[in-house]
Amino acid sequence: MKNIKFLLMSMVAALLVSCGTTSTVPITGRKQNLMVSDGEMLSLSTQQYQEFMKTAKLSTDATKTAMVKRVGQNLANAVVSYLNANGMQNDVQNYKWQFNLVADKQANAWCMPGGLIVVYEGILPITQDEASLAIVLGHEIAHAVARHSAEQMSTQIKQQYGVQGAGALASILGVGSNTVAVGQAVVSSGINLFNLKYSRSHESEADYMGLIFAAMAGYNPEAAVTFWQRMASASTSNTSEFLSDHPSDATRIKNIQGWLPEAKKYYKPKTTTTAKKTTTTKKTTTKKTTKKK
Repeated sequence: MKNIKFLLMSMVAALLVSCGTTSTVPITGRKQNLMVSDGEMLSLSTQQYQEFMKTAKLSTDATKTAMVKRVGQNLANAVVSYLNANGMQNDVQNYKWQFNLVADKQANAWCMPGGLIVVYEGILPITQDEASLAIVLGHEIAHAVARHSAEQMSTQIKQQYGVQGAGALASILGVGSNTVAVGQAVVSSGINLFNLKYSRSHESEADYMGLIFAAMAGYNPEAAVTFWQRMASASTSNTSEFLSDHPSDATRIKNIQGWLPEAKKYYKPKTTTTAKKTTTTKKTTTKKTTKKK
């Protein structure tokens, strides 16, 4: 009987592991198993982004809008250059970069798969400068580059299969229905907590990758520390890190300080060239001619 139990559990585990494709996260080199294709994610995100933009109110501040688009495009160019230079040319086609600033007081920004990004006006008083905005946008772009949405969706699919498989397995082994129900409830609770922790690992990975992307684009990565300090001061959330899908501000700042030496290796400050206007004074000589009478 024990051998049968082990065999059935091994079959369920093997089924879950064999599904999907293995991918490597740029920069970090972390391996991930995905059950959702890039094409499927891009199609879904494009549809949802378009639906959001239909109801969103775009910012009327032309200067701030131009800044968001400029900083965003600088980061996108740096990411594309990195992917092309590291044998990931096929990934470049998955991005349809868009950067929009919306009139909303929330201190927020987000990115959908494919590089579809929205920045809320409410975060600009906290970013204060382009380098800090680059930290925010780099973080959001990192979520897309690391395929975090596809990975989260893949995890949920596996978990769903796992719970259903555990129930079926228990029934086969003759476990009572009440015991099965309780077991599934416990498993579901565990999955919820696991997802929260899993999201925090994604947030930390996006912090690290975003820091490097900002440096690649010519923005000082040191701006990340002061930005998150300002963000912490503006935050009204008292949620414990254990029950949150984001790292605490203190944890985030400590991690970033540890990553700065690595990020600075990629940092090349943008050079501003000032064209000198040279004025040439052209002397004109008036030639006096005398007509003979």
